[in-house]
Amino acid sequence: MGVLTGPLPLIPPKNQPSGTPDLRVVALGGGHGLSASLSALRLLTSELTAVVTVADDGGSSGRLRDEFNVLPPGDLRMALSALCDDTEWGRTWRDVMQHRFQSVQGKESLLDQHAMGNLLIVTLWELLGDTVGGLKWAGALLGARGQVLPMASVPLTIQGTSRSLQEDGTEWIQQIEGQAVLATAGNVEDVRLLPEGAPACVEALEAIELSDWVILGPGSWYTSVLPHLLLPELRQALCTSPARRCLAMNLDVNDKEVRGMSAADHLRVISRYAPEFGVDIVLADPTSIGSTQEARAEFEQAAAALGAEVVLSRVRVSNRQSVHDPLRLAAAFHDVFGGG
Repeated sequence: MGVLTGPLPLIPPKNQPSGTPDLRVVALGGGHGLSASLSALRLLTSELTAVVTVADDGGSSGRLRDEFNVLPPGDLRMALSALCDDTEWGRTWRDVMQHRFQSVQGKESLLDQHAMGNLLIVTLWELLGDTVGGLKWAGALLGARGQVLPMASVPLTIQGTSRSLQEDGTEWIQQIEGQAVLATAGNVEDVRLLPEGAPACVEALEAIELSDWVILGPGSWYTSVLPHLLLPELRQALCTSPARRCLAMNLDVNDKEVRGMSAADHLRVISRYAPEFGVDIVLADPTSIGSTQEARAEFEQAAAALGAEVVLSRVRVSNRQSVHDPLRLAAAFHDVFGGG
């Protein structure tokens, strides 16, 4: 351990982002949702910190977690990739980090479906013996605009209860463990993290305390967004930080994880699991909260219960795709920050 020492290597110079470069922003989440917010936020400020969920137990991340007893690196890799500049250097390293090995048909390989970035991150962790330090070195190599931190210093396991109605009309209650399974269960309740009282990443707590804005979401609601409010130390930091808070809604509010839930139901989940957590702004695409006046009124009422004002902004790539447009989302965040 400790092979890599001394200052971080020099990285290609970055162009100063437009907007408010001195604004300190912390974005929390995981997976594609956090990548979307980071791709937008890096256009507004260099003082950007990503705090990433570490409960993934599927795919390449799950295999590395089990085999090497490390944090699952996948969501951390995606966050680093999202912070790469839109330059030849940034695009190349983003593609390297996201590259997945695929074995030749008919042949087995231990590398099959592993992401190159996952292997790089775990390598740095083994050489340094330092999770946060390894992520800093990876960020320096990529020229990442901002830093990436895990939400906890140990791997987490997410549990929940799923209820479903059988053909004979009886209710089937199933205890579920693991992010990969929970993400597709539907009708989830009683979500919790193990180990109980796991330590939060100290650097993440400090970043939240010193931030001007905290962005929670978008992302898988129960497995990427909610976990940040289930970890006691992190929830306390989010509730007591002097920063203003923005909750960014998903474009698709009816995926497998939240089947049958409305946009307002998403906000009620936050209220139910962390009633002490207040929000200043709820940012949503108008097409994602319902087309009727009743749906919009219900959504605004649920936001008000969090203490929040609703800001509607078109942030989709197109009206038909549940994909965020980085420039539109950046403009929406800019307006939110300016209004603060």
